[in-house]
Amino acid sequence: MSDNTIIKVSNLIKTFGSTTVLNGVSLDFERSQVTCIIGASGSGKSTLLRCMAFLETYEGGRIEIEGQLLGYVENQGIRQRASSSRIAETRRNVGFVFQHFNLWPHMTALENVAKPLWLTAGCSRQEARERGAAALEKVGLADKLSSYPIQLSGGQQQRVAIARTLAKEPHIILFDEPTSALDPEIVGEVLQVMRNLADEGMTMAVVTHEMGFAAHVANRIAFIDQGVIAVEGKPRDVLLNKDNPRLVRFLKNFFDRNNFVAA
Repeated sequence: MSDNTIIKVSNLIKTFGSTTVLNGVSLDFERSQVTCIIGASGSGKSTLLRCMAFLETYEGGRIEIEGQLLGYVENQGIRQRASSSRIAETRRNVGFVFQHFNLWPHMTALENVAKPLWLTAGCSRQEARERGAAALEKVGLADKLSSYPIQLSGGQQQRVAIARTLAKEPHIILFDEPTSALDPEIVGEVLQVMRNLADEGMTMAVVTHEMGFAAHVANRIAFIDQGVIAVEGKPRDVLLNKDNPRLVRFLKNFFDRNNFVAA
């Protein structure tokens, strides 16, 4: 693993019962780069991301976070599941933003962001509140610290969720279709926050169907098809690819390739 690689996925195998969902996936995630993962529903995109945070176990291959094997320990060629404390330590610098916001409805925006810090990150309550307020300001919600989730739009709730992750100061953030649960008219406010993070050098892995974001913000795109990385490379090379028929069919759902210009 190079010094610039935060997460290295090698020959990853993931099964659910008799179904193989990921079949030998290999992908590197480099510092200060945005990698977008695209593909049809059921192709394995979200499962890959969940494995990278060890929200799902995996049966074969390796996931290394900053050089450390995630989820398992090896001794004389025998692999065993690591302890919960070791897993938590290995993924301490990985943030995760889900499709749904998973906010506590009885807590304000600031409490939603600050509470995980003093519960799990060893912060005092005062430090947690200060970091939480700064994170909410970063996502444009400085005026919503005392608002409850029910008082916020879907886009604002997702921005609170992003702030909650940012407050932990992760080295990489995994976004699992962060706009899929939003009304179309408010998708843009979440994507703008993500663009700002990319401009600041945040490392991100993003499962998305937002091809405009992938084209103009990503450094790399990986197309997953039936559990394998079928095409991977720079945005223009992937989005204008004519050699993979399944990718061509998939992309027809999103734009006219003849009029498309990638960054």
